[in-house]
Amino acid sequence: MTSLPALAAIGVDRLKRVGPRHAGALAAMGITSVLDLLTHYPRRYLDRTNQASIADLAEGEEAMVLATVRRTSARRTRQGRSLVEVDLFDGSSYLRVTFFNQPWRTKQLAEGTSVVVFGKVERYRGRRQMTNPVVDLVGDRTGRIVPVYPQSEKAGVASWQVGDWVAEALRRAGAIPDPLPEDWRDRLDLADRWWAIQQIHAPDSLAASQVARRRLAFDELLRLQMILVMRKRTIEREETGIRHGSGGALVARFRDGLPFSLTKAQQAAIDEITADLQAPHPMHRLLQGDVGSGKTVVAVAALLTAVEGGHQGALMAPTEVLAEQHHAGIRVMLDGLSVPSEHTLLAERPLRVALLTNRTAGTERSRLLAGLADGTVDVLVGTHALLTEAVAFQSLGVVVIDEQHRFGVEQRAALREKGPGQVVPDVLVMTATPIPRTAAMTVYGDLDTTVLAEMPPGRTPVATVWARGPLEEAAAWAKVRGEVAAGRQAYVVCPLIEESERIQASSAAEERDRLGAPGGPLEDLRLGLLHGQLSAREKDGVMGDFRAGALDVLVATTVVEVGVDVPNATVMVIEDADRFGIAQLHQLRGRVGRGDQPAWCYLFGGGANPGAEQRLGALERSTDGFELAEVDLELRGEGTILGVRQKGATDLKLASLRRDKELVTQAREVAFDLVDRDPFLEGLPELAAEIRLLVDDDDREFLFKS
Repeated sequence: MTSLPALAAIGVDRLKRVGPRHAGALAAMGITSVLDLLTHYPRRYLDRTNQASIADLAEGEEAMVLATVRRTSARRTRQGRSLVEVDLFDGSSYLRVTFFNQPWRTKQLAEGTSVVVFGKVERYRGRRQMTNPVVDLVGDRTGRIVPVYPQSEKAGVASWQVGDWVAEALRRAGAIPDPLPEDWRDRLDLADRWWAIQQIHAPDSLAASQVARRRLAFDELLRLQMILVMRKRTIEREETGIRHGSGGALVARFRDGLPFSLTKAQQAAIDEITADLQAPHPMHRLLQGDVGSGKTVVAVAALLTAVEGGHQGALMAPTEVLAEQHHAGIRVMLDGLSVPSEHTLLAERPLRVALLTNRTAGTERSRLLAGLADGTVDVLVGTHALLTEAVAFQSLGVVVIDEQHRFGVEQRAALREKGPGQVVPDVLVMTATPIPRTAAMTVYGDLDTTVLAEMPPGRTPVATVWARGPLEEAAAWAKVRGEVAAGRQAYVVCPLIEESERIQASSAAEERDRLGAPGGPLEDLRLGLLHGQLSAREKDGVMGDFRAGALDVLVATTVVEVGVDVPNATVMVIEDADRFGIAQLHQLRGRVGRGDQPAWCYLFGGGANPGAEQRLGALERSTDGFELAEVDLELRGEGTILGVRQKGATDLKLASLRRDKELVTQAREVAFDLVDRDPFLEGLPELAAEIRLLVDDDDREFLFKS
């Protein structure tokens, strides 16, 4: 039997007819080992038992045809473009295939070549034709089901060549052992893996290819979940945490002082987090909540639990604007609270919340660092500046990381290492970007998850309107003027700071001038400008004026996406909204509706952008961030979500977080069962070897140090 690690160690140049030129071409496609080749799966299949003949093709339909090249010619059009015309014949009729600006097709599609073409059937001068179809060179394939592989025309590798090399690799590999225990295979009705590897490449039927795909997709997800679950269990087993109290008098005083009651979801989240804080191992929890669901209150309760036990808390945010906003909000929340102190006559002192960013001046920074070291700074809010070596806590007990997706694992670890001695502080990571459940299991599978799925009372749903033309845009500006006349404020968001020929999007500076000019839609209103190129002092001044009501409308870039909280702002206009993703638009929209007045968000643009209709239509229909996250996953695919995943996982070649939601859940269940039964996989050597293959040296040492 041959294991996957053994196949990973065998270069493709060991196969027949893979000389240096082909080995180089395969390397350009990311295929260097026999394992890479065997996991280069067919992208589709040609079912010869149900194959369309050219004679049966109807105009307007998309079709896949297997045929032979009978004639190829090349010429230039009157406009100077190259035109290649190819006549294909399949025994029933002819199909003319034309290619514009692809002169190399004459060499690729020589007379006698067998090809599969996929495209839309047209009629031109009475004969069937396709223009610029997808082409696969399949050679003289036998069998009822022909696999069609991703090929590289640039590298000069055809589908039929990949198929020949795969067939040889399967012949010479011998059986590959199955790493999954038989009881789980039976329970989940999964095929044997060696059978699945053979059937994905040379299926007996299309149904067999789907059964094979399900098994191999499960294996990809299982390996990923095994890494995440092993990491989670190792942290719980190996790392020593702080056993905090249950959140006593200080937390109770904080809650009593809030001007609102906690929602049931907030209370449940605090209970879950408190249970984690009381445990002997460090907490690693993800707190997900939609825009405005009240995550900060939950985070502050966790920080206060640390302070009550004589420790300190830290909250790290990705931007200075957000850090400053958190600092201002938390100071207001904790105003009037005190903590024990042996250095005062009353034996207590005011609880101290400090802010540290790259803008913190020298004298203030020195005072702050001294307070961290002697324990008189209880809660520190800051940016990446918290990670610098000079920042040393007396006893860091709880760390909160906001907008987790903007930080890497290394940054998270650096903050955790600031705990007292060998003790690791508890970590709560927060995100206001809702993540679909399967993606959360995959991206943050090493964390426990808490979801705030309930909005606090008083939050106003935002009415969203996609302005599809000039009349609707005029109505939006009329709404802005009406709200300002009623004493309220508005945002106008633009995607770029300055004009770019490459991307014709409104610049914030020019748009501010246009809107406020004589005859402009917002003339006579007090307009402010906020963007990332302003100095820190200028940003503070603009935001201060807007909060104080000295400005009616804030024209801004996406610096207002997170952290800006002005309850009096009730309207937002987002220009060129089709240039934003769903998550970012939802975040921006969350800046309004933060008071007790009705709120509106107007989306401009989207006419020529192909995906805009689904995105902007979804925003118009729903204000539920979790529902929108599922729509986003469907529209954009998992690549964008997996892009935030940290180390410890291979790419998913077959598995899809959209199509395979059930498999994700099953793989996670299996991973917990196997790791809890056998933490170092000593009884599952094949599975252990495959996981070792996928992780780096540090993870290998961390996960397998039995």
